[in-house]
Amino acid sequence: MAANIVVAFDLYGTLLSTDSIAEHLGKCLGSCAPSVSSLWRRYQLEYTWRLNSMEKFEDFETVTRNALRHAAAEHGQQLSNSTIEDLMNAYNELHTFPDVGPALNRITNEQNIQSVIFSNGTTEMIAKSVQSGDLSQHATSFSSFVSVDAVRKYKPSPSTYEHLAQVVGKTPMQLGDIWLISANPFDVAGARNAGLNAIWIDRAAKGWQDSVSIDLKPTAIVHSLEQIVTEITTQRA
Repeated sequence: MAANIVVAFDLYGTLLSTDSIAEHLGKCLGSCAPSVSSLWRRYQLEYTWRLNSMEKFEDFETVTRNALRHAAAEHGQQLSNSTIEDLMNAYNELHTFPDVGPALNRITNEQNIQSVIFSNGTTEMIAKSVQSGDLSQHATSFSSFVSVDAVRKYKPSPSTYEHLAQVVGKTPMQLGDIWLISANPFDVAGARNAGLNAIWIDRAAKGWQDSVSIDLKPTAIVHSLEQIVTEITTQRA
């Protein structure tokens, strides 16, 4: 395998489980915590797409905080400012999925692969997530953190993937050397639309169902992050 491969890991929903925030929500919201957690993630993403469409931008920390308020309000809950800040701090310590550790251990030993985190999150949010919690033991696995903040657009805007390519030093003719790793279908479709390779992590083994465009399917589908090195090697053979 050539030495110019860049593996760009999405953070939220791919390395970090956004569902794991429910245990913190449960302390202040009780039994409705799982539902609020699900809505929080839904509105977090929905807000980014709305902002893209309106050609407006608010950083991901603001988006995440506002989405929390929205999700709680739909359940008749008004959270205090201190509770919101506690939950935002907890969001920077989300748990990793079980397959993350073994996958990062393997990829760290692959000298031909450069690994980065590519996220909607602010640089500060990414750094806090990597430096604390489960990801801290794998902090050296990543050569850099790439945030969309610099282009003031969110995935799946083409400009975000173009920014990733610029940061990792790839020209438009070298986009195939970048492999996005994501469990989010919209992110995979966005990467493919921009000319990158993309592996979709189908942990639930339900198969690819996204139909935004028949031309924007994943380069490969795996059920565990532990399979990505083998898949990239096979695809490039």
